[in-house]
Amino acid sequence: MSTPVSEPADLAPGTLRVTPLGGLGEVGRNMTTYEYDGEILIVDCGVLFPEEHQPGVDLILPDMEPLKGRLDDIAGLVLTHGHEDHIGAVPYLLRLRPDIPLFGSALTLALVAAKLKEHRITPVSHVVQEGEIWETGAFEMEFVAVNHSIPDALAVAVRTGAGLVLHTGDFKMDQLPLDGRLTDLRAFARLGEEGIDLFLPDSTNADVPGFTPQERQIGPVLDQVISKTTGRVIVASFSSHVHRVQQVLDAAAANGRRVALLGRSMVRNMTIAADLGYLNVPDGVLVDYKKARDIPDSKIVYMSTGSQGEPMAVLSRMANLDHEIEPGPGDTVILASSLIPGNENAVYRVIDGLTKLGANVVHKANAKVHVSGHAAAGELLYCYNILKPRNVLPVHGEYRHLMASAKLAQDTGIPAERTIIGSNGTIVDLKDGVARVAGQLDLGFVYVDGSSVGAITDADLKDRRTLGEEGFVSVIIVVDSQTGKIITGPEIHARGIAEDDRVFDKVKPKIVAALEEAAQKGVRDNHALSQTVRRTIGRWVNQSLRRRPMIVPLVIEA
Repeated sequence: MSTPVSEPADLAPGTLRVTPLGGLGEVGRNMTTYEYDGEILIVDCGVLFPEEHQPGVDLILPDMEPLKGRLDDIAGLVLTHGHEDHIGAVPYLLRLRPDIPLFGSALTLALVAAKLKEHRITPVSHVVQEGEIWETGAFEMEFVAVNHSIPDALAVAVRTGAGLVLHTGDFKMDQLPLDGRLTDLRAFARLGEEGIDLFLPDSTNADVPGFTPQERQIGPVLDQVISKTTGRVIVASFSSHVHRVQQVLDAAAANGRRVALLGRSMVRNMTIAADLGYLNVPDGVLVDYKKARDIPDSKIVYMSTGSQGEPMAVLSRMANLDHEIEPGPGDTVILASSLIPGNENAVYRVIDGLTKLGANVVHKANAKVHVSGHAAAGELLYCYNILKPRNVLPVHGEYRHLMASAKLAQDTGIPAERTIIGSNGTIVDLKDGVARVAGQLDLGFVYVDGSSVGAITDADLKDRRTLGEEGFVSVIIVVDSQTGKIITGPEIHARGIAEDDRVFDKVKPKIVAALEEAAQKGVRDNHALSQTVRRTIGRWVNQSLRRRPMIVPLVIEA
């Protein structure tokens, strides 16, 4: 999926330029820019959560470098719904320009506002509803209700002089949704009659046959599992999954249990959802975590974060006995979420850890405790047939998902040359009803590591992996600055290597000989001497210990 980098030509008049900055070839970092008549509209601004090969990273942001020189041209940011992979990077964009107008539903903007408050940013927000039409800059935006695993999700139809584009955001077609809010297929059909020039569909489940099961199938299963549990019940889910939390609250109330929310983001998001009326809390069911400790195990349900095996989340800490709640025999843990690609190993480690503690672990593989929030192949076929778009750019998914979505489009009669398989940074120009690839930007990962943003590079992460997997060796040597002869050392210390430091006694003569040879050649440069030490000990460690540790030589002149 790697496309050669190529600079696009200047944007021709009457042309709409569409550039995904994230969300293609991955599940997360969803962010797409639309440029027309010198102005830019952004749809979504999300994060990607790190995988095991990215140690120490907190979040991964879209590469916003193409926007940094054009911040004043941004006419608005549309947020389709309140999941982190669509709103998590908003604070980092607004750090660059805080007054970018935000457009989204009431719940979405409330979740964003709470996030921005932590960054001390007050946004310029416009609450929109399905059926409404708004204008900003050169763009007319029509918002369409879609069903997803969080309330108040919206698709957005963008009209410019270049034509009509429909961007679905995340959606599915649950025909009996918990909140009664259907994906508005009548609006889709009307837009199809108007003529959709470019369609950007959620492709996450495009390779799943049939239709996504209904959310309401989960409630009875949760009720049954809770009713059979004699001890505590711990349910882990995404902190913004309002529908799942609603089902847990209802099942707990039906079984005479109270519910305590665990995790800062879970408490924050559910408080917002309840305040806005999206979460119906049965009387007396919610209880503060501190008071929950006094409630008998058979009368309490803990609703927590950590369903993806995140190391610092509540559930992982429970599995590692690093939390006040220690699951054991008689307790049931329910993982009410799907697996995000790349998180499988972390999740199964948590499952194994909880099982070793004696807890009964219920998850998607052994019970229907979660259904996806994304349209499967059957639902996407309906969309393609209803909309009959002229061009398609599948978004939101890994490469196989994008390919499957494009294949569905072609099955419904859309020509292959009108289905564009892009990657992050692929520039698509739309004019006169034809979409074509106009260039490819060189985009990368932007890592959030503690308080630093973008300072950590892939080379830094490689060093971290080396430290974690191969160990660390330091070599200290003092040499005469005039003659280059060794005065003290080599002194060698190792960390993360099983062998005792005395094993390095065998390589010390080799280091001495290498430095003496360098001195005879007149080498006095500190860096050159350090590299000589690094090569000598590195070659020996590789051959003798079968390891490639990080080697830090320190040559001191005296």
